[in-house]
Amino acid sequence: MCLAVPAEVISLDQGVARVNVGGSVGTCFVDAVPEVEVGDYVLMHAGYAIAILSISEAEETLRLLKEAYGEGSSDAVLGSGPGPIGPG
Repeated sequence: MCLAVPAEVISLDQGVARVNVGGSVGTCFVDAVPEVEVGDYVLMHAGYAIAILSISEAEETLRLLKEAYGEGSSDAVLGSGPGPIGPG
């Protein structure tokens, strides 16, 4: 099962963002949300930003994920598998 999770954009470079998900840093493609800026939260799914979230939406979703899956849940989201969200 794949989840879309909130990720804070910490830098941008030619359509690729460095993102922070609960303290874990990875990358995602932002082609679908070209108006994204550093500091925004995006909804990330399978290594792609699919929407921009408000800070309150992102914080509430992260809180619920931690409640459901535990403190280390962000590490699983940014795992070491292939694709754009591999090791940061």
